[in-house]
Amino acid sequence: MMKNVVEVRGLTVVRGGRGVLDSLDLTIGGGVTGLLGPSGCGKTTLMRAIVGVQRTAGGEVRVLGAPAGSKGLRDRIGYVTQAASVYDDLTVAENLRFFARVLGADPGEVDAAVDAVDLADHRDVVVGRLSGGQRSRASLAVALLRHPDLLVLDEPTVGLDPVLRRDLWRLFHRLADAGAAVLVSSHVMDEAERCDRLLLMREGRILADDTPDGLRQRTGGADIEAAFLALVDAEAAA
Repeated sequence: MMKNVVEVRGLTVVRGGRGVLDSLDLTIGGGVTGLLGPSGCGKTTLMRAIVGVQRTAGGEVRVLGAPAGSKGLRDRIGYVTQAASVYDDLTVAENLRFFARVLGADPGEVDAAVDAVDLADHRDVVVGRLSGGQRSRASLAVALLRHPDLLVLDEPTVGLDPVLRRDLWRLFHRLADAGAAVLVSSHVMDEAERCDRLLLMREGRILADDTPDGLRQRTGGADIEAAFLALVDAEAAA
């Protein structure tokens, strides 16, 4: 896999006459990259632009060497939105078999995807009867069916208990170790420590791009939340 999986240059998005993203420049490589910032700062819009489903006002986004949204990228990107993207009236296994046919994935990948998200004990349960966290994991299983080179996950751990959150982060790192680039958004600052690299975002701009250790050292913050606040204060003072 190339060094830079995602390259963003001058990305600008305007919605309802208001700037949502303001001339963003950034790159995303391998490993697990965390996109952290408060709700409403533009994280989802940036992810949509990377996946190629966001109308932009300027700039360029390239993914795996091709313009975002290119037909050739459809099989290489897995995208999991905040809302579960599975059918409530089908079981977990039925959903996976359906999407395997739609995506042209090998039917044999269904069991592997179910196992990867730890839903083997619920494979024959109708999705509408699952908890919110289980439904989110079912959506993630769909995204894993084709072994994507880039996995884009929008707030995948929201509302999950600490054990499930820990297990999902372990899964993200296993996927990264297997060669996928993983981009995970969150507004929960304590999840930052689980990332290889962090993009801290505020009001449509990238405040910092560094490792967790690098951010703490730069700002003198005891944790990532303190580092984020120090960056905000420094920007305000400037």
